[in-house]
Amino acid sequence: MRWNMMVLASCLAMAGCSSSMSERQDQDVQSSLQYDNVPCDQLLSQRNELAQQYHLSTDAKPSFSNPAMGFGPFTPDMRSKSKRDTDLASGKVDAMNRSIVRRDCGKPNKQKKFSLPS
Repeated sequence: MRWNMMVLASCLAMAGCSSSMSERQDQDVQSSLQYDNVPCDQLLSQRNELAQQYHLSTDAKPSFSNPAMGFGPFTPDMRSKSKRDTDLASGKVDAMNRSIVRRDCGKPNKQKKFSLPS
C-alpha cells in the first residue's frame, strides 16, 4: 500500500510540474523593461490596441486564482484558451503601464524655462 501511495504521489508531482495553474499564471507577469526602448506614443498606441482587442481596461493587471493551500503546484491549469490569452494580454498591458509611468509617457513635456535674474 505504501508503494502505491509513493508512486501516486510522484506521478502527481510530475504531472503538476509542467502545466500547473500557478506556474502558468506566473508566466502572465511580464517585465516592463522590454518596453523601455519603444517610443512613448507608439507604446501608448500598442497598449490601447491590445486592451481593446481583448476587451480589457487600459489599467488591467494580471489576476491570480487562489488554489487550496499547498496544492498550487499540483493544480492543473484548466482555463480555456481564450481565458489564458486574456490573462496574458492583461500581463502585457500591466507591463506597458509600468513602463509608461516610469518614463512619464502621455504627459506634456515639462520644459524648463530659463530666465535671467532680475
